[in-house]
Amino acid sequence: MLSRLNLFLLTVLVFALLLLLLLRVDHSRPNYQVILANDMTYSPAYSAYAPNPNFADGRTFQRPVPGTLARGEQRFDFAATPQDAVRAGNELANPYPANSPERKTAVERGAAHFQVMCAPCHGGDGQGNGPVAKRGFPPPPSLVTGKSRDMKDGQIFHILTYGQNSMPSFVGQLNPGHRWELVNYLRSLQEAAPASPSAGPSDGQGGDKTGTASEASPPAPAALPAQPAATEKK
Repeated sequence: MLSRLNLFLLTVLVFALLLLLLLRVDHSRPNYQVILANDMTYSPAYSAYAPNPNFADGRTFQRPVPGTLARGEQRFDFAATPQDAVRAGNELANPYPANSPERKTAVERGAAHFQVMCAPCHGGDGQGNGPVAKRGFPPPPSLVTGKSRDMKDGQIFHILTYGQNSMPSFVGQLNPGHRWELVNYLRSLQEAAPASPSAGPSDGQGGDKTGTASEASPPAPAALPAQPAATEKK
C-alpha cells in the first residue's frame, strides 16, 4: 500500500505531465510573455517611409544635405560619356597600391565578383566565350587583349559604373569597393594572358566597336620580262 507521501508525489507528477502537455511548445505561435512596459518591445521609432510630423516635409526619410557625402561614399563627378570615361582614367587612382598585400586581397575578392557578374558573358578567362555568348547572344570583346588592356584603371571603373553598349551598369550590384576589386582582378587576368598588338588608343567606347587594323598586303611579284615572239621556220 502506497504511503501518503508517495501518493502525493505521484499526484504531483501526473499534474506536471498534464501541465506540460497543455502548455507544450507551439513553434507557429509566439511565446507567452508578460509586458510591463512595451517601449522596449514595440519601439516608438518611425520607419523609413512612414509619415513623420517632426519634419517640415512630413517625411521620416530625409534627403542628404547638399554638398555632403555619406560615410564610405566617394565622389564621382563624371558623366556617362566616352569623353568622361577617358577623363576618369586620367583622374581616378587605383586605391590599392601595386604589389601590396591589399592589392592581393582585392584580387582574390574580385575573382568572386568576376565569376558572378562577368563570367556569364566574358567567360572565366575573360576571352569573351562565356555561356551567354555560346547561346546566340553576340559575344563581347576580350577583356585581356585589345582596347581593354590599354584602358586605365579609372576608365574601367567608369565602365563598371555606367555600363557601355550592351553591358549594363553594376552600381546596383557592386559598391565602389567591389568595383575596384573587380578592376584589380581584371588586371591580374591581363597580366597572366599573353600580350597582343593593341587595337589602337582607347576612346571610351570599349571593344564592342573596335576595328581591326588592316594588315599590309605583301608586294606584288615583279612582272617577268616579255618573251620575244616565236618565229615560224620556213
